[in-house]
Amino acid sequence: MVRVLICLAALLGLAQWALWRGEGGLGTLSSLKAATEQQIAENSRLQERNRALAAEVADLKVGIAAVEELARSELGLVRADEVFFHVLGPRPGSGDAAE
Repeated sequence: MVRVLICLAALLGLAQWALWRGEGGLGTLSSLKAATEQQIAENSRLQERNRALAAEVADLKVGIAAVEELARSELGLVRADEVFFHVLGPRPGSGDAAE
């Protein structure tokens, strides 16, 4: 009977060692929890950076459109696939002007 109790105590001790110190035990679990929390924090930081970059891209797209419109109206910008027609009014002193 004593031998059976000693064997059971040894098995219990071995199971406890595996739980606390073995692969997949509580030590591994706590290190995985810490790594998960660190990764969540990193992901949050990167998501915020992505939001900021997306906002910057949107601003640049709107800004480019505004600059292009200004260049069209002020400087006569013409794209490569467009044809520009410049319509001239009557020349001063030519007599074609309505008086």
